[in-house]
Order: sequence, then structure tokens, then C-alpha cells
Amino acid sequence: MKTNFIGTGVALITPFNENKAVDFDALGKMIDYVIDGGVDYILIMGTTAESATLDSEEKNKILNFAKQKINCRVQIMYGIGGNNTSEIVEKIKHTDLSGVQGILSVTPYYNKPNQEGLYNHFAAIATVSPVEVILYNVPGRTGVNILPETVLRLVNDFENITAIKEASGSVEQIMNLIHKKPVDFTVISGDDALTLSLMSVGCEGVISVAANAFPKEISQMVNFALNNNFSEAVNYHYKLFESIKLMFAEGNPVGIKEYLTQKNLIKNELRLPLVPASENLATKIHHDLMRY
Repeated sequence: MKTNFIGTGVALITPFNENKAVDFDALGKMIDYVIDGGVDYILIMGTTAESATLDSEEKNKILNFAKQKINCRVQIMYGIGGNNTSEIVEKIKHTDLSGVQGILSVTPYYNKPNQEGLYNHFAAIATVSPVEVILYNVPGRTGVNILPETVLRLVNDFENITAIKEASGSVEQIMNLIHKKPVDFTVISGDDALTLSLMSVGCEGVISVAANAFPKEISQMVNFALNNNFSEAVNYHYKLFESIKLMFAEGNPVGIKEYLTQKNLIKNELRLPLVPASENLATKIHHDLMRY
């Protein structure tokens, strides 16, 4: 099975209003903005969406709203992950995944399973998933690293495990996976700052935080890279380079929400334990946006 998820994906933020309720008007505006900017697919309920602070009812409402608003214009990926395997299996069984092309599932956090535990965790998910399963490796957040050997074992055993979002930060590990993977398995960059470098060695796109604010620029960079036009892609990479550094200076989605607020797309509201960007960072972002 070849993945639906090639090119630019955006890890969509969740806008809130002053009462910390989901701002569906702003969410609709964001969906139109990134689609008009050229993204190929939208990730609903990734880490950037502050999914850890949203309850099941809110997540279902956001997914249903997004499916109606997107209206088949781009592919949809939906985040379903956690550190309780049986709970994730039940969530998959009871979530309406009609209109969704794939689920993104992060490595279990806090428990720190070994590689055999990771294999069995994702095997259970793949067994019940009616859509593609995209693995998500982000050891900086989860405390566990799924190794290429485990990924390849899963890919060989389960046809619906079609891709991995790789945010390990180890270029050597990612290259090792790309070198050994089957041709129809896709490695996706999970790190905006490394996307162009990783695409030069075989990644086939990105799930991007920066594309919330700069969908056109990220999409153009990725499209140039997919067409092996790296001389053009590198221009976009360096145009975005400082913005991406500022975006993550105080964590995610703190930085990207500051950018979006200053672009008048959302209100600068986050749910605790996250708080808005410092005045110092907001000033730097203001000056950075003047370049655009």
C-alpha cells in the first residue's frame, strides 16, 4: 500500500477564544488559509493542536468540523496515540474515520517500552485500524526511540503501516531507515529545520508546524525538492530559517500561535500548562514578519 501522504502536511493548531473554548470560526479560517497556501494534507489532533489538553468530545467535534470544512479538498490525517495500548485500540474502533485517509500514532510516552514493546504496541494498532497507520517517532517528547529495525519489522508485517513521521533529530538514524526501507514505505520529516536536508537524502515531504503560518513558502520548498530542484528549494529554506528558529524558541505551539496572532488569523490563547510567548519573543517575531 502506497501512502496518501506525500508532500506538505500541516500539523494544524487548535484556535481558542478568550474563554479557552475551541474557536471554530478561526479553525475554519485556518483550514482555508493552509489549503489556499498549497498544502497537500492536514493533520488534525497532532501535538501542535494541544491535543493533550482536549477531551474526547472536543476532539470528535473538531474532527467532524474539519471533515466538513475540508470537504475532500486535501487528504486528512488524524492523530490517535498514547501510552495505553488497549485504550488507543478502543479509540480507533469507536472513532468515525470516514473521510480520513490515515492515523498518526506517536510512540508511547513515559512508560519507556523496549523495542519489543513498541513492536507489539503498533502491531495492535495496525490490526484494528481501517486506514493507513503513520508511525510518529519523537523521542525528545516521548522519551523513547523506535529504531529502524523495529520500523522495518512492522512494515514487513503490516501492509497498512505506510509511513513514519521522523523527528528523532538523528540524521544518521533517518538515513539508515531510508537506505533499508521498502520502496513503497514513506519517510516524512517531522522537523521543519531539517526538512530540506532530509528530503535531499530521500524523505518525501514534511508534517510541518511552520506551514500554519507559511503554507505557500513551505509547500513551494517541498515541491521544488520533490522535483530535485534543490537550487530553488534552498532559497525558501533560508528565507524560513530564522522564522523556524523563533517559532520553536519557547516551545510549540507557543511560537506558531504568536505568528498566527500577529497575522490576524487567531487569538493568542493557549491552554495551561502552556502560556503565550514572552514580550521579547513577540517583538522578535514582529520584526521577522516584516521581511514577508
